Amino acid sequence: MTFSEPTWGQVQVTEFERIAVISPHFDDAAMGAGNLLLSYPGSTVVTVYASAPTHYPTPPSEWDALGGFESGDDVVALRRIEDQRAMDLLGADHIWMEFVDNQYLDKTERSTPAEVAASLETVLRALHPTAIFLPFGLGNPDHDVTHDAGLIARESMLDVAWFCYEDHGYKHIPGLLSWRVSKLLRNKPWATPAMVPTVANEELKREAIWCYESQIPPLERDHALSERISAHVPEQFWRLADPPKGWEGLSELI
Repeated sequence: MTFSEPTWGQVQVTEFERIAVISPHFDDAAMGAGNLLLSYPGSTVVTVYASAPTHYPTPPSEWDALGGFESGDDVVALRRIEDQRAMDLLGADHIWMEFVDNQYLDKTERSTPAEVAASLETVLRALHPTAIFLPFGLGNPDHDVTHDAGLIARESMLDVAWFCYEDHGYKHIPGLLSWRVSKLLRNKPWATPAMVPTVANEELKREAIWCYESQIPPLERDHALSERISAHVPEQFWRLADPPKGWEGLSELI
């Protein structure tokens, strides 16, 4: 066992020829991987929870009400318009999947990670990606399901480079990111910070995030969005891979 392998954390340029970023909701990829998308134009964002429910709750959910929606408004239709504007600014293509945000569903109606994974794998395979970025899945049930679904899909797509990006806002909740990394350490694949080359364009990233106008008020309330964006916290990406040979037993020590 060695602790001085110089290649750990390094990446290959060819890994980023065709990038897919999995986004739980419309705004998550822009917030967590906006500079990545700006650095690799033509990448594709796959948004999982991108379809409208058969009916919206009356009165609107607290999140939607804070965004200015009223009973009878087609929330998802407007958010798709917002997403299109953001993707245009980021130079990214997009795919909207058929799943409905869990805030609109009873627990018995919600899709499982396995159900999401089956559709997600089909979408990803059609893109022929060389690298896939999924969220760590922090602080929100849709994020959690998306993360687990990505791990399931990964098992059938091991020829692709897989990475995690940090869920904006949620990653600052004490212990939450550490919990996810330790869970991956126990159950595999391991998550290791990767030196993914990006060029930071914080102003354009901010402009893209502000396209999600209906999301800004609740994001300000729950995550102090303006303050966090103004801090220009670098995007960090983590490679998902099996443990180095001889290190497998470390999982049993935690």
